[in-house]
Amino acid sequence: MDEKWKGGTVRLDKETKAEVSRVATELAGVARSGPALPGTLTQRHTRCGRAGCRCGADPPQLHGPYWSWTRKVNNKTVTRYLSDEEVADYEAFFDNAKRLRALLGELENLGLSVIEGTTAESKEPSSRSESL
Repeated sequence: MDEKWKGGTVRLDKETKAEVSRVATELAGVARSGPALPGTLTQRHTRCGRAGCRCGADPPQLHGPYWSWTRKVNNKTVTRYLSDEEVADYEAFFDNAKRLRALLGELENLGLSVIEGTTAESKEPSSRSESL
């Protein structure tokens, strides 16, 4: 563990500590509720491209809806089509991933607020030296 977090130079105020504790509790709750699936779940309607098909008419009557799950694997986009039953089975996993991303964003914002507060204090000595 970094020395700063062992009671060293970074101090968190009560409100920040309480927020970090709340986020940690929610993270633990999400972890207990089950796995998380990364990526995006989207319902799509498609055109097949066959001549004379209804999907090429004016107005088009597209095929679908189809569920597609898109994610990155080794820096490449991977898409898998899911059935309605699979979506129902995995929906909680997608919800978990969405909640984890939101909680991570909250934790990052808390960290940024601490750093920005520290940065503001570190700029004060230069203004103080002007008054000396």
